[in-house]
Amino acid sequence: MKLGDIRRGDGDPTAIDLAPLIDMIFILLIFFMVSSRFTQDLQIDIERPGASSGELSDTRTLRVLLDVQGGVHIDGEPVNPWMVRTRVADALTRSPDRPVLVVADKRVDTGTLVQVIDACRRGGAHDVGLDVEAR
Repeated sequence: MKLGDIRRGDGDPTAIDLAPLIDMIFILLIFFMVSSRFTQDLQIDIERPGASSGELSDTRTLRVLLDVQGGVHIDGEPVNPWMVRTRVADALTRSPDRPVLVVADKRVDTGTLVQVIDACRRGGAHDVGLDVEAR
């Protein structure tokens, strides 16, 4: 078989053209890479407390991270601790029934943790949970 025969379509009628299959695989790969959500917490080293009664959280939760140094991050953006209430209120104006999940290091002062949870509730959050590690 010559190269000219293949171009004209005179080749083997049972041959499978792999080009569309490869194109489709690349399109699916790009789709899954773009649509997947990576659950890495901004490279912040957080050691979560453990609990045996923990439950899985909703995927649309508003995440409030609290690290050992007292830094607060809301959905990946660093914020001042005194701005937690307004940032939570702003995020909940778009979807008021959105749950809030506080992810705190187990070495965080209890008073600071309570202040952040209280600020979330004063910002309009009705469902505030604490992220724990399953035991």
